[in-house]
Amino acid sequence: MTDTRRRVKVYTLNEDRQWDDRGTGHVSSGYVERLKGMSLLVRAESDGSLLLESKINPNTAYQKQQDTLIVWSEAENYDLALSFQEKAGCDEIWEKICQVQGKDPSVDITQDLVDESEEERFDDMSSPGLELPSCELSRLEEIAELVASSLPSPLRREKLALALENEGYIKKLLELFHVCEDLENIEGLHHLYEIIKGIFLLNRTALFEVMFSEECIMDVIGCLEYDPALSQPRKHREFLTKTAKFKEVIPISDPELKQKIHQTYRVQYIQDMVLPTPSVFEENMLSTLHSFIFFNKVEIVGMLQEDEKFLTDLFAQLTDEATDEEKRQELVNFLKEFCAFSQTLQPQNRDAFFKTLSNMGILPALEVILGMDDTQVRSAATDIFSYLVEYNPSMVREFVMQEAQQNDDKTEKTEFLGFFYKHCMHVLTAPLLANTTEDKPSKDDFQTAQLLALVLELLTFCVEHHTYHIKNYIINKDILRRVLVLMASKHAFLALCALRFKRKIIGLKDEFYNRYIMKSFLFEPVVKAFLNNGSRYNLMNSAIIEMFEFIRVEDIKSLTAHVIENYWKALEDVDYVQTFKGLKLRFEQQRERQDNPKLDSMRSILRNHRYRRDARTLEDEEEMWFNTDEDDMEDGEAVVSPSDKAKNDDDIMDPISKFMERKKLKESEEKEVLLKTNLSGRQSPSFKLSLSSGTKTNLTSQSPATNLPGSPGSPGSPGSPGSPGSVPKNTSQTAAITTKGGLVGLVDYPDDDEDDDEDEDKEDMLPLSKKAKFES
Repeated sequence: MTDTRRRVKVYTLNEDRQWDDRGTGHVSSGYVERLKGMSLLVRAESDGSLLLESKINPNTAYQKQQDTLIVWSEAENYDLALSFQEKAGCDEIWEKICQVQGKDPSVDITQDLVDESEEERFDDMSSPGLELPSCELSRLEEIAELVASSLPSPLRREKLALALENEGYIKKLLELFHVCEDLENIEGLHHLYEIIKGIFLLNRTALFEVMFSEECIMDVIGCLEYDPALSQPRKHREFLTKTAKFKEVIPISDPELKQKIHQTYRVQYIQDMVLPTPSVFEENMLSTLHSFIFFNKVEIVGMLQEDEKFLTDLFAQLTDEATDEEKRQELVNFLKEFCAFSQTLQPQNRDAFFKTLSNMGILPALEVILGMDDTQVRSAATDIFSYLVEYNPSMVREFVMQEAQQNDDKTEKTEFLGFFYKHCMHVLTAPLLANTTEDKPSKDDFQTAQLLALVLELLTFCVEHHTYHIKNYIINKDILRRVLVLMASKHAFLALCALRFKRKIIGLKDEFYNRYIMKSFLFEPVVKAFLNNGSRYNLMNSAIIEMFEFIRVEDIKSLTAHVIENYWKALEDVDYVQTFKGLKLRFEQQRERQDNPKLDSMRSILRNHRYRRDARTLEDEEEMWFNTDEDDMEDGEAVVSPSDKAKNDDDIMDPISKFMERKKLKESEEKEVLLKTNLSGRQSPSFKLSLSSGTKTNLTSQSPATNLPGSPGSPGSPGSPGSPGSVPKNTSQTAAITTKGGLVGLVDYPDDDEDDDEDEDKEDMLPLSKKAKFES
């Protein structure tokens, strides 16, 4: 059996600062004669070839990260990492490394410990400072070695930095740079490169202020042109002085501001282009350089923001029709860079910055610019507008609302939406429709998931704000069913986006949407996701329960009946919340009212408060009800004949007794069916749902000959012919379903224009026999 403790992946860091996987193998340590020392060896598990042969150098800094990762640098710009499968293997190799270097295996970075003895360290700390060699050509190599040897020790770095500051050493080194260039002393120039690079890694603001001063910065860049690893020096100074040109689109009168802009550009260039890519251990040593650039940008934004004349001239020229296209493009590009600098500001300062731009009229200016023909100018203006929307959306919203109040043309809005849904909506939904042709997403990579999440966000917005157009589009294109396919995505955020879309639709409480959901059985993907989620208490679980709780609390009768009739078997065992049992109770109350209209009428009358509710006793109220004149009753209420009035209480309660008997019978038969099915709610998350062509599919596994009370198609159920609340299949109340290309589509409902009054719905759902009795 293979020893998994030693199983590792070998990584190398590329020029883009990304880790490249060099292969998987097994690591060992041993003496290698060719390297003259203990080495790390990794042989590929596929063919046994040698993936890595690295000598454990006593002076190399090894770092252990996250218990299973060892990282080190073998040479400049060549970093290596071993990623172990098991912590035990990482600990074992780490002990070998520490043994060779004479370190304690409890440390995470081997070179954090100084090689000096305690007495030497004490003497070092108590000494006044570090003595630098005299700044001469003959001692450049010695200076370079001193700088390099000081970098691993924080204490020595501190002393070296203080010595460089106090003696004005950097300017002396730069004078030697001119001498070496004049003499074409390449060796001396290489030493100066190493020295200046090491000074950058000291990470001291005081040293940067000297190096980045107007008199020194170009010489510092010159030193960094002579990298010993390159055959020819770079030409950074030539680029900065001849190629890169500073153009003032609006004259800057403040010399300090102008100098700060020049300095920031050059330091940014040093960071991005001149300095070599830092190794894993050098990245933290350049944090002060990042901060230097950051605070420079903050100062520039602040100084420009305070110069009212500059900003006034800027916006005046931007909106002036006499400004030529080239000039306007330069102005827009400057404003774009100006806004990009604002990203460095703290939130409160950034708000003040955008408020200043707002007061200067940036939004009206952008409105003018976006209406121009020049595509480059419009593109830059769009980038500026995106900054405004991202960092100060309230300002944009307020401007748009003011524009809308000034030009409130509803006809224009209607025409736009008509055009959008006819010519543009299919482009928006194309990625969704292309990826949801099956029962699960055809592509489920992260990039596709992000794209679809954005599409769903826009569609959800349309559901909320474009009620008429989006409703027709969703129903005609069967969009909701396609969206719910994404509930099967492996990306939780995408599945939640799909659920949020359906929740927004249900939240409208629109019966057109509800009938569409019921006809297409669009709760199936939701219930399936709920059960597959199992007992995990996460956002998906809570969001689905909240949706069903909304249906219960809002008493959406059609959806309540649909859920209980079709999915109760899958949900009845969920008892850690009362949502589903509450839905079942709602459903049973609804059934009771349908089966016993006489009892329902009594409740309706007692609910309607048609008489004063003062200190009368219950007997007085009952007598008033029995003596109520038929003409005083509202439409839709039951009229009780004199013979019915003479009935005793047992006759009134008889339907309730029958209902309870039927409920007991139902429960006993359900238990019997439960033994025949493997579906047990939360305990069976792997159950599968399917929609057969042209037929309805229940979650319950019923045999064709078995019909439970209350199930569709069974005697006495709300959905079966001849039962209270049923509608014959050949009536116009049922929407036609057409099948084309394997996709289920809905045609228009004949009764879409009917009144949705609750009392009329109740009367329509009664069988003809009872309607005749009540209307007689």
